Amino acid sequence: MHNTTGGCPVAHGFDVMSEAYYRDPALHLAAVRYDTPVFWYEQLHGWVVTRREDALHVLGDWKTFSSAANTAAQVPEKYRDVYPPELVSSMIVGQDPPGHTETRRIAQRGFLKDRMDRLQPEIEARAHRIVDRFENDGSGNIVEDYCLELTTQTIMALLDLGYDKEQMLRQVRDDLFAVLSSAHADITEDARLEIWDRFVAANLELREIIESRRGSEADDLISVLASARDADGSWSLDTARIGLHIAEFAAAGTDTTAQAMGNAILFLSRNPESLQDAIAEPELWPRVFEETVRRRPSSTFTSRRATTDVEIGGVTISAGEMIHVALSSANTDPAHADRPFEFDIHRPDPGDHLAFSTGRHTCLGNPLARVQGPTGLKVLFERLPSLRPDEPVELDFRSTALVPIRRSLRVSWDTGDVQRSKERTVRTLNLDVLERTDVSDGVVALTLGHPDGGELPRWKAGAHIDVHLPGEEEPLVRQYSLSSDPEQRTTYRIGVLREPDGRGGSAAAHDTLLPGSAVTVSWPRNNFRLASAARYVFVAGGIGITPILPMITEAERAGVEWELVYGGRSRSSMAFLDELAAHGDRVTLVPQDESGPIDVPGLLGTVREDTLVYACGPEPLLQAAEAAMADWPKDSLRLERFAPKTVERTEPDTPFQAEFTESGAVVEVGADETILDSAERAGLPVISSCKTGTCGTCESRIVSGRADHRDSILSTSEQEADETMMICVSRAAQGCSRIVLDR
Repeated sequence: MHNTTGGCPVAHGFDVMSEAYYRDPALHLAAVRYDTPVFWYEQLHGWVVTRREDALHVLGDWKTFSSAANTAAQVPEKYRDVYPPELVSSMIVGQDPPGHTETRRIAQRGFLKDRMDRLQPEIEARAHRIVDRFENDGSGNIVEDYCLELTTQTIMALLDLGYDKEQMLRQVRDDLFAVLSSAHADITEDARLEIWDRFVAANLELREIIESRRGSEADDLISVLASARDADGSWSLDTARIGLHIAEFAAAGTDTTAQAMGNAILFLSRNPESLQDAIAEPELWPRVFEETVRRRPSSTFTSRRATTDVEIGGVTISAGEMIHVALSSANTDPAHADRPFEFDIHRPDPGDHLAFSTGRHTCLGNPLARVQGPTGLKVLFERLPSLRPDEPVELDFRSTALVPIRRSLRVSWDTGDVQRSKERTVRTLNLDVLERTDVSDGVVALTLGHPDGGELPRWKAGAHIDVHLPGEEEPLVRQYSLSSDPEQRTTYRIGVLREPDGRGGSAAAHDTLLPGSAVTVSWPRNNFRLASAARYVFVAGGIGITPILPMITEAERAGVEWELVYGGRSRSSMAFLDELAAHGDRVTLVPQDESGPIDVPGLLGTVREDTLVYACGPEPLLQAAEAAMADWPKDSLRLERFAPKTVERTEPDTPFQAEFTESGAVVEVGADETILDSAERAGLPVISSCKTGTCGTCESRIVSGRADHRDSILSTSEQEADETMMICVSRAAQGCSRIVLDR
């Protein structure tokens, strides 16, 4: 047994500020673990424990090894009135039972697994929106651009904080680890004061939010902590304590998971077979995350203080001395882990590690990390599968010994991934209903925008979005035309007619999409694009006015001649009349109860040179337009249908084969199924939204073969050109036994 008076043994060569440590803490510790499994390290003013068996001993005995020293940070004198030293000692990471037990009991209600599972779709939607911002760049700092952005957004969602509080949350996140590290590392007094200035200011802002949520029944984490009561009815936690705990969660829940995602990107680049496995089988992403944090925990160490003289690994540690448990070393201890330094996402027990510590101090937020980490990685590589770190990897870390925080990880990717991902995934946005207005009998205009007021994907007149709505048995997806100005980049507007005899989508939109409601929508798609012309005739019936409004706006900007004939049951049923009034006699209103139906033959029966006609409305109106324009030049009429057009068949459908060039797969398409059905059955990455040939999501390029077009989108010329087809409804033409598609 070693006599440790004077701080011996030491591990010569171990240095938490060295390149080797920042590059791979576990390997750096492995170099000293065999000869000095427990050693004194002066820079951390304590002992380092490296073996898993000893780590479990320390982490499992809170009476001998106290957590109280984890919050030994000294509060500057100027802040002790608002942030007394005893408050710092009440951090969850720095408490022992019974105080820790009670605080944890309250806080863990905000991290229940079902709550995390319900948060997952929101995390995924925010992840997609973040990728939207940089996907076309081809390179960037993935830690700042994506990993930290996503974990910050996730914590904001967990806390139910608006985007106006993002800077405050970031400040809390950036400073708490520095506050804690200052207790164990050398730091100047000026630097310490600068950290505390920012930290206290952010906490005071946070306390105001906490007070506003006292007694709330919401399940966001702030409300959970603020509304917990003791048996006598008093609040379980005072406001300052809650602010401190939220600061803990904000720091632990952002940096650590962001670091894990960055580390996973590095491990996957060195283990491409694991990356391909996870892309092919998305259920493996949780295993990727677990293996990453096993191999490189975001927190290299967790700390305790000995409450009595104790022997660990043949070394005597005196009461009052600090012990730093090297989690990264314990996770790669060859006495426990088979092939400890290999990255293997197929390990039999992927969660068998100490990355989240163990026992009473197991990380409270681990259920959140285990949802947001895999979700973030899945979305990133689903969208940008070619993403790889730039070589050589720069070692750009914040100088914190206990938690080595990577500030940057430069990566690059093939921007061709952007188009390929569009063909595999229906992109969505999580928006809020910013405004709801009754614009006629039975029609509401809904203005949608992102909560942070950020820009939305660009679109052109004629575009529509898919809107996800609640249904009785399963969610509904309905398509609605965008009716606002395409140059208005921060909002989308749609008009929705309540149809009492419809399929339930319009009723759900009217009943559930209220001001402040959250709604998921797709990126805009355009099958009704406004082509260039010398003049336009717009014909709208009822709610068919919605795609025409932005067309008028674009025609006005182009300075071209146009006219609109707009019909409806009555003036009170015709939407957006106030907007149309500004255009004077260019607009002809035809209320049916006053003037009868639109005289389509009279309007369109005579051919007009250099004119395009755009019509949207009920099927009888569109059929009348088609009949009236039979002698016009081909493709002079452009239609948008609300429902699929009727396709009359003279011969029965027969089976055929569909080949997909990207995978090389060949599927058998039965007489009573679609190409889309067959491809989905074969597990191929095909997408659709409407499945009726009206939305254009599944449009596929034809490489060889001939199609029997049954969609309501492609023009006559486009169908005759036979270059693309909608695989949700169209089939191989009679006599074509195999059609080859570029998918």
